[in-house]
Amino acid sequence: MAQTSSCETITTKQETIANLARQAPEMVLTTLAHHIDLMWLEEAYRRTRKDGAVGVDGVTAEAYEERLQENLSDLLDRFKSGRYRAPPVRRVHIPKDGTKKTRPIGIPTLEDKILQRAVLMVLEPVYEQDFLDCSYGFRPGRGPHQALQALWDGIMDLRGAWVIDLDIQAFFDSMERTHLHAFLDQRVRDGVIRRMLGKWMQAGVMEEGVIHHPERGSPQGGVISPLVSNVYLHEVLDRWFEQEVKPRLHGRALMVRFADDALLAFEREEDARRVLEVLAKRLARFGLTLHPEKTRLVDFRRPPWRRGTRRSQRGRSFDLLGFTHYWGRSRNGHWVVQRKTAKTRFSRAVRQIGHWCRRHRHLSVAEQWEALGRKLRGHDAYYGITGNARALVRFRQAVRRVWLKWLNRRSYRPSLNWDAFNRLLQRYPLPPARVVHSNYVA
Repeated sequence: MAQTSSCETITTKQETIANLARQAPEMVLTTLAHHIDLMWLEEAYRRTRKDGAVGVDGVTAEAYEERLQENLSDLLDRFKSGRYRAPPVRRVHIPKDGTKKTRPIGIPTLEDKILQRAVLMVLEPVYEQDFLDCSYGFRPGRGPHQALQALWDGIMDLRGAWVIDLDIQAFFDSMERTHLHAFLDQRVRDGVIRRMLGKWMQAGVMEEGVIHHPERGSPQGGVISPLVSNVYLHEVLDRWFEQEVKPRLHGRALMVRFADDALLAFEREEDARRVLEVLAKRLARFGLTLHPEKTRLVDFRRPPWRRGTRRSQRGRSFDLLGFTHYWGRSRNGHWVVQRKTAKTRFSRAVRQIGHWCRRHRHLSVAEQWEALGRKLRGHDAYYGITGNARALVRFRQAVRRVWLKWLNRRSYRPSLNWDAFNRLLQRYPLPPARVVHSNYVA
């Protein structure tokens, strides 16, 4: 009951902040930190993930909870007085899609996670009033499937488009803090909040026991980093495209952005080429660089209506948010934008299943079956969209092959052939492919 009451109180405060920001879009807010009290920190702690890896201090959630009220009170005092020292972020590397390359991920300490969550809970209601509809990444009530739907609707409305597949090279490491501070100054100048944001930007990164202090960028891994990136790209890309670019175009255009991934679609080729020419200069003004190989202009016009007329579709597809977008025929014979699981994501998912089967091959068949069922349902929860059923079926076929392979690596078991494995699947059937998201009507 008390938890419900505190949630309602905080929601009311957030609505007050949002209303103020909405009613005065040009106002610079100078008093926000007073909203963060002990109840606010308790709610921030409740929303913080507890099972993640530990930061540089090695403190776990279990240890922190032993004296939770005392620890949160002390954290609040250090935050308000300015005595809180942001610890460096522990950096680890995880594999990238289907390659030997790795992607750096930052792991903050538990206290940093709590405090970042608390500050996010204050800032989010402010910036949600400013952010544009074209932005979908890491925003409440928005997600990748909404972005995919908006892109589908937009391209279908344009009846095909010239698409700029935009890729910003090392975005999180390239943001210039002077520009970020200037962007923040336009809306939030609360001294306590801004001081804390500055400390997080300068906290440094610990890798293999050595602390580095990059002069640019934002450490990845904390919950505040996506908001900071959205603030940066809101000014650099979103507002520029909506307010300066679109009014100068000869045809219609749209943009869909999810964090640092963005697609710009144009009705006319000349508009797309003009924007592509100035895009690199625009980003360079703010320390950002287009990836020379991944950024490209795609002729994504709808194929001719006549069945006898063919136009090469090679190179006429693009990837966004794990899906390859291409033109295909609907059941009614009409051309529609269709999506399928991108090759790199498909391969990575199969490889992850294989690694799991190898590590857990000595579990009982029933235990493996339950775990694989959860993984398949999780796969469908993201990739189960209209038009992607064939890739979902292929994924299950790949999972069956991988499972059979590692069941046969159990030395104390006789080998299974496909007939025996199919009989086993009758007893332990894997869940069928399921379309979870009906994103469009074909």
